[in-house]
Amino acid sequence: MNKVVSSAEAAVADIPSGATVMLGGFGLCGIPENLIAALVRRGAASRNDSERLCGLHTISNNMGVDGFGMGLMLEAGMIASHIGSYVGENRLLEQQVLAGTLDLTLLPQGTLAERIRAGGAGIAAFYVATGLGTIVAEGKETREFDGRRYVLERALRADFALVKAWRGDRHGNLVYRKTARNFNPVMATAAGVTIAEVEEMVEPGELEPDQIVTPGIYVDRLVVGAVYQKPVEARFIRAAAARDAQATGGEV
Repeated sequence: MNKVVSSAEAAVADIPSGATVMLGGFGLCGIPENLIAALVRRGAASRNDSERLCGLHTISNNMGVDGFGMGLMLEAGMIASHIGSYVGENRLLEQQVLAGTLDLTLLPQGTLAERIRAGGAGIAAFYVATGLGTIVAEGKETREFDGRRYVLERALRADFALVKAWRGDRHGNLVYRKTARNFNPVMATAAGVTIAEVEEMVEPGELEPDQIVTPGIYVDRLVVGAVYQKPVEARFIRAAAARDAQATGGEV
């Protein structure tokens, strides 16, 4: 079956307002940047508020940065709630959470990954010790095993998963490159519809079978990304922070 679609816009055309969407990536590494950009363009092209794509419930390790990736979705007012493990590089997200316009749930990173993996594996819930005795465990069932208490965590699934791979074939088999693999494989298994973007498309049989991480059975649509910026996240060291603080009159 040929799962290739003509464009990123065509790939995300049926994602409705209010949908739950998983987005692969870790920081700015391995994010489906072309699919995200297509969602934002679709929202910008809406003629009126009734057609605008909004109220999305997103699941991703983090929310990118201001002005790129999921940060663009925030700026477009598309996200109603978010589940993730790190949000420290997005000022707009902070403003929306403090203003009460976006519902944020933070999880330990390993717990987030396992909840998604469980969703893809058909496991309804599992017990884990991480977060016990903290706000992570508030309102959740706990149980003792062998003298130690654990927190019950429920699986996560989504209506759509947007993932990024390095190479793919027309059947939807995917190969990832190094750390850009991150959350993409588990998310590909945990959604009703999985949409993948790849840097390079090959014919069936050209991928080394042992290198295929996501089998095509999990992928519903495939698109070749038109442009990849692949920005590098900023790294701050104390000396640079001190210089910036001195220039702005602030504190380190």
